Amino acid sequence: MEEKQTEISSLGEFGLIEHLTRGIELKNASTVKGIGDDCAVLNYNETEVLVSTDLLIEGVHFDLTYVPLKHLGYKSAVVNFSDLYAMNATPRQITVSLGISKRFTVEHMEALYSGIRLACEIYGVDLVGGDTTTSRSGLVISITCIGDAPKDKIVYRSGARDTDLICVSGDLGAAYMGLQLLEREKVASAGQKDFIPAFQGKEYLVERQLKPEARKDIIQELAKADIQPTSMMDISDGLSSELLHICKASDTGCRIYEDRIPIDYQTAIMAEELNMNLVTAAMNGGEDYELLFTVPLHCHEKIKSIPGIKVIGHITDKSLGCAMITRDGTEIPITAQGWNPLK
Repeated sequence: MEEKQTEISSLGEFGLIEHLTRGIELKNASTVKGIGDDCAVLNYNETEVLVSTDLLIEGVHFDLTYVPLKHLGYKSAVVNFSDLYAMNATPRQITVSLGISKRFTVEHMEALYSGIRLACEIYGVDLVGGDTTTSRSGLVISITCIGDAPKDKIVYRSGARDTDLICVSGDLGAAYMGLQLLEREKVASAGQKDFIPAFQGKEYLVERQLKPEARKDIIQELAKADIQPTSMMDISDGLSSELLHICKASDTGCRIYEDRIPIDYQTAIMAEELNMNLVTAAMNGGEDYELLFTVPLHCHEKIKSIPGIKVIGHITDKSLGCAMITRDGTEIPITAQGWNPLK
């Protein structure tokens, strides 16, 4: 039976927004008024307000050949939440703006919004507004996330100091390897009607690429252990790029150790299959949305007791520059080879 396809023009802009956002319940006290008026109304009293925005363009940031719209909606929201957690803040509201080309139907947008709404439900965030318009270049998604944090709890990139420990959550390189796998299977499927992609044993990699999670849990564990990072970022463009951002903002150098970089077994197997350098993938792949942060040296024992966090090196004086120590003790300068959308 053929699936129903409803032209977006049959609902119009406001009809589409009403259709997609029907039944949304507000969760945060700071949301006074959500969707349904000229503006959302937010009240933050004495806390600091943080705002982050992301723009995703079809053909640049995602490929709908292998990215389901529900997954795309979920990921679009979560990567914005991740930016707020990277400042040690709590995401509270998002606005969603879409540029939609004529090939998309109401049902397509329902799938996209089901992912956005699921992310909001899981992370306790309110969807409070947005916009829709016509696009001549495929699907365009712009999400703005608003959150809050006490003034003394906000963590910037610029707070790292000499001797601080460099830590990462989770593992690195899996999302990049997931992308390589999806691209490989896309090429293999060309012209084949009943193609079944070879994902068996590599499901983790596909999930890391299509459905990343923001590390709210790590932020909660750090707070529970009474550890406030001195600097922090989420790893969206690759560990190498993010490390250099922190060192530049903090006016420091760093040393990380190759054998301490956390890498999942499936990532290692995939790199071997593709004849790619594993450490290069972990350093430069990006889209892991893990947290990279620094803590004072005296926090070492506390940090070691938190599962899912790995100490990979330390901050140094600026004069020493930024380098990775390889397994054989060689120092290799760290260069920014992560994702650059303007290349």
